[in-house]
Amino acid sequence: MLLYVILGIVAFILIIVICNIKVVSQANAYVIERLGAYYKTWGTGLHVKIPFIDRIARRVTLKEQVVDFPPQPVITRDNVTMQIDTVVYFEITDPKLYTYGVVRPMDAIENLTATTLRNIIGDLELDSTLTSRDTINDKIRVILDEATDAWGIKVIRVELKNILPPREIQDAMEKQMKAERERRARILDAEGEKRSQILVAEGLKESAILKADAVRETKIREANGEAEAILTVQKAYADSLKMLKEADPSEQVIALKSLEAFEKAADGKATKIIIPSEIQKLAGLVTSIKELSVTDNLDE
Repeated sequence: MLLYVILGIVAFILIIVICNIKVVSQANAYVIERLGAYYKTWGTGLHVKIPFIDRIARRVTLKEQVVDFPPQPVITRDNVTMQIDTVVYFEITDPKLYTYGVVRPMDAIENLTATTLRNIIGDLELDSTLTSRDTINDKIRVILDEATDAWGIKVIRVELKNILPPREIQDAMEKQMKAERERRARILDAEGEKRSQILVAEGLKESAILKADAVRETKIREANGEAEAILTVQKAYADSLKMLKEADPSEQVIALKSLEAFEKAADGKATKIIIPSEIQKLAGLVTSIKELSVTDNLDE
């Protein structure tokens, strides 16, 4: 019987020891109290606590955390009430301060975020609020980070998730955006029409230039052709004179050639022709020769 009691006591002790062996996983920390007072913070690894003396006050995760707070009513400087919800990214840097620094840390961060947001937005007008998200985010982050240092929390960044103006403001903004889009569309149409007219005018200008160049080129070629023809005629005439000179013709032959030239000149188109006396004599001589030839033929 005593043996069973001893075995039972040993088993109980083993169970208690096993139950008090704790393994802290990566990116976690345990805050340990001894007899109700802070004792130490356990990091990653194997730990054993003293039964009935030590207790785990809080299990803390050291990972980056994200908390999405519900929309908060905020009034701008120009008295426009908007609903803005924020997202806060933070991590716990000191588990002891996080455990003992503030009651319900998430509620504290939410209230601090809402208060800070109201203070910042209250100094801005509606248009500035809608276009200054990055500035607002940075201001809120700096203020929260300074305030939460005493709680062992580091605020990494803050984002304004949604900014919702009143319905009538949204309608007015939509109308304004629609009018702006229509204005831009009209400007684009006008610029397109202007560009089209410019292109047409440039096309007509280039066409006229090309036509003028073609006419000029045609005239140049015609002039070159006429010049070549004149040169050819002059060259032929010069060659004929040269050949005539080399042939050493008699005066009668020259006179006959002159007569042929006047015959061509008097092609029925000239109204008055002055014939030199030498050619007249030659013409009389030719007539006499022709008459003698006719007489001889009759005698025969």
